[in-house]
Amino acid sequence: MAKKILIVDDDPHIVTYLEDFFSDNGYETCSTSDGSEAMIILKKEKPDLITLDLEMPEEWGPRFYRKLMKEEEFRKTPVIVITGLTGGKYAIHKAVASITKPFDRDNLLKIVKDTIG
Repeated sequence: MAKKILIVDDDPHIVTYLEDFFSDNGYETCSTSDGSEAMIILKKEKPDLITLDLEMPEEWGPRFYRKLMKEEEFRKTPVIVITGLTGGKYAIHKAVASITKPFDRDNLLKIVKDTIG
């Protein structure tokens, strides 16, 4: 069974790109454009990994992450921050990685494979 990645990003172009990119590399995906909906999808889909944008219109990534850490079932779900903000690596210090947009897709794939196989 393929590992599942939840993509949380408000840029529809990034979401589509990541969905296609991960699917082409053997992963299942689910996605949302804001942090408030992400918790609903997280509980429904139970992903193996989350890619998380920091700056979104409804609920920012760090706020979603704080909610994630309160959920026992999902505390150990790895998170990769993918953001256009400089200094994003400091926003979620327990993230597996923090990647700045535009990002190197080979580097992202390596991080995903090293994290969930």
